Amino acid sequence: METTHFTCMGKGHGAPVVPATLEEWKALRREPWLGEMCHRIARGEESLKGRLPVWTPSCAAFKDSHRAVADAQKPLRRLMLDFDQKGHSAEILERCMQLKAEGKWEILLVEESVRRGTHVLVALPPGMTPQEVQQRFSEDVGFQADPALKDVARCIYMVPQDFTLYMDEESLANPTALEADDIAEEVASEAGEKAAAGGGEREYPPLEYEELVQVLEEQMGGSPSHGSRNNFIFSMACHLRYVCNDDPEWIARVLPTYGESREKWMATIRSACNRHQTPAMPRIMQRTIQICKDRRSEAERPADTPPPMPRVLPPLIRLLVSRTPEIYRPAVAHAVFPALGAHLWKTTFRYIDNVAHEATLMNVLMAGTGAGKNCICEPINRIMKDIRQRDAENMRRELEWKREMQTRGANKDKRQRPEGLVVQEIDPDMTNAAFVQRLADADERFLYTRMNEIDQFDALKGSVRAKGQFQVMCLAFDPGNVYGQTRISSGSVNERVCIRFNWNASTTIQKGRRYFRQVLSDGPISRINFCTIPEREIGAEMPVYGSYDEGFDEELRPYIERLNNARGLVECVKARNLSKKLVEECADFARLSQSRVYENLSYRANVIAFLKAMVLYVAQGEKWDKTLENFIRWSLQYDMWCKMQFFGKEIEQADYEECSSTGTGPQNMLDLLPDTFTREDAQRMRQQMGVERGSLKQMLANWRHRGYIAPVVRGEEAPDSACQLFAKTENYLRRK
Repeated sequence: METTHFTCMGKGHGAPVVPATLEEWKALRREPWLGEMCHRIARGEESLKGRLPVWTPSCAAFKDSHRAVADAQKPLRRLMLDFDQKGHSAEILERCMQLKAEGKWEILLVEESVRRGTHVLVALPPGMTPQEVQQRFSEDVGFQADPALKDVARCIYMVPQDFTLYMDEESLANPTALEADDIAEEVASEAGEKAAAGGGEREYPPLEYEELVQVLEEQMGGSPSHGSRNNFIFSMACHLRYVCNDDPEWIARVLPTYGESREKWMATIRSACNRHQTPAMPRIMQRTIQICKDRRSEAERPADTPPPMPRVLPPLIRLLVSRTPEIYRPAVAHAVFPALGAHLWKTTFRYIDNVAHEATLMNVLMAGTGAGKNCICEPINRIMKDIRQRDAENMRRELEWKREMQTRGANKDKRQRPEGLVVQEIDPDMTNAAFVQRLADADERFLYTRMNEIDQFDALKGSVRAKGQFQVMCLAFDPGNVYGQTRISSGSVNERVCIRFNWNASTTIQKGRRYFRQVLSDGPISRINFCTIPEREIGAEMPVYGSYDEGFDEELRPYIERLNNARGLVECVKARNLSKKLVEECADFARLSQSRVYENLSYRANVIAFLKAMVLYVAQGEKWDKTLENFIRWSLQYDMWCKMQFFGKEIEQADYEECSSTGTGPQNMLDLLPDTFTREDAQRMRQQMGVERGSLKQMLANWRHRGYIAPVVRGEEAPDSACQLFAKTENYLRRK
């Protein structure tokens, strides 16, 4: 089976469509901008619908990317049925599952449409026409499908992943092709219409091809040097065959000559098109297309709105936000993790770098005045209920001991402090010494507190530690660091402990920015999980909460018990695999945006996302499902959006000022070199600039890989490592 034979996707109804794998289709449905766009359409912004991407459920390839029955090259035995009746998706889903269980229909996909109708994708039974399928399925399901039948060339609007109600991924990944006789009648009809209309060839817009070629160039190491032009053009043409229909004239319209003579250049393209090659698209070409898609997606995504929350949530998160008004649910979904993590004791999770972490989770909710930041309080209260009951007993024992000590004279024997005085939830307004004592008493359990204002953290800095509270934040996240105090007096606290401290804090956006402005580049921001609450419209109705009753507590109880009972190293291969994917996704975004700040913040944000995944994994009885993966991906994207929105520009400015204070500021070293330069020139420039990171060899190799420079070989060909002379490429000089 060819991996490309799943569907075709396009930017809109009138745009060309290109073959896409199941993974590419799923990746587009995960894009935050797509979810936000569909939610805005559902709220009445109908004009946005024309900007939605489309896909073709019944065909996996069209000739020349032209979406027409006559050009359908890989029609598939499946039919999409569109039910326009709003608000009946749950009923249709239930009936579909019954029909599937009874063996009457093979259901491949059920999803809500952008207007809250329902899409149902079914496999065409052998011997049945699409018209018969539509009529019989409508009768069986009890709802009438849209009479406008979707033939093999019809497209459907793409909806986000969280609109999915059911998916048979295995059957979707292995589609069955239609025989030619099944579509002969439709082909003849469509061909007649095309001839009457004078329809012609369709292709990608020129700008998209220009971008495609540029990215493919980058993936292959940049523009070729003089001696390697012919091989480079041949390789580029071989890859472009997959999107130019093996047409040398088409490839010639989009592929540069790279300085080669036109006769030799065209001969090389024709040679590439005559070469036998596998029909499966190479990975480098798949990656090139995906990068182009990612760049367009990021350009279209609204920058001032956070990624929308998935509609289908993991069971524990679904319960914790179930009594919360919708506007507050993203904030609550992030804020509950420090309290959940505080229930884990002597439990570790091994991250993808092989470092063992505990559930070190800290959260700051930054939102406007009057935004409703107290929305996180009651869910946290319910999570902490069992810990507070244990704390109350130990606080009673501690109080009795203190009273006993006060009644004894100075010369009388005094009883030692009782053991086992574990008090996990602490008062945020406590001295540093009291904090250290509570950590020592906790016997490796997590302390927890919730602060109404972030500046309550300042009580922990002590009297002599500059920025001591920020040191506590950093040490609370990093595994294995020791903290405490040493005093001579026998009555003073003398403890060295490992900080295990999870906490929540709230603040306004302005105060939060002021609070962290002195430590923008010092680490606290990257170690904290941030969330927010969107501003409500003026005059909007007051959000109404549900009831947190005994039923809620009873549903929550088994999740808390699983967290309390966990011990030792907990492994989850799927969580680790997800972390690897998310690390690469963040790296891709950093490369595309060229944001060093995003890249740096993403390192620990990925660790935070992994810890959240493991907390949910343990709470769910060490069971993994797709809702957990979708939630964690969104949680990471949301956290990064908040960090970049609240602190991105400030961190970038702080980094620039730090560079400026030590010299002339960041400069482009390649711009300072002549257009043709030697290794010695580059080495001298590194020394003048005070560059110590990396090596000359690494720097030159990086510049070559990015297509900024090319070796100049004089006389006989020499290996790259022996080349002493380099020149800036035409592409680089044009960019300047």
